[in-house]
Amino acid sequence: MRHKFGYKKLNRTSEHRKALIKNMLNSLIKYEQITTTLPKAKVLKPQADKIITLGKKNNLQNTKILVSKLQDIKSANKVKKTLAKRYESRKGGYTRIVKAGYRYGDKAPLAIIEFVDRDIEAKRVDRKKKETKQNPEEKKVASV
Repeated sequence: MRHKFGYKKLNRTSEHRKALIKNMLNSLIKYEQITTTLPKAKVLKPQADKIITLGKKNNLQNTKILVSKLQDIKSANKVKKTLAKRYESRKGGYTRIVKAGYRYGDKAPLAIIEFVDRDIEAKRVDRKKKETKQNPEEKKVASV
């Protein structure tokens, strides 16, 4: 029985675990879908749902708590402006976990954690747009 065990330790120290969860939360908010191991996804799901619920309640105290938990103003703004409006009629269950097979190196079970009704274009946030076509002369110079 697992009485009095409040959380999974993920074989890490408390500081490392807190940093891991914070970084994964920021990535999930930024890209709206991330791939990770199944135990990490199961730990992340309730944390992400709590962050969205905090963002839905629009007052100063919740905004400060949100910024202190995420340590990132951009992520906090996205939660307040975009995600809170998207899920204002939903009462919970903002994320889903989809099992994604096993990792090649160590056969760890993988999972995709994503927001329900996510924005498909959010995955392309950091990708640079393709450059416009260069003149053929510039290509020759670049290749030489």
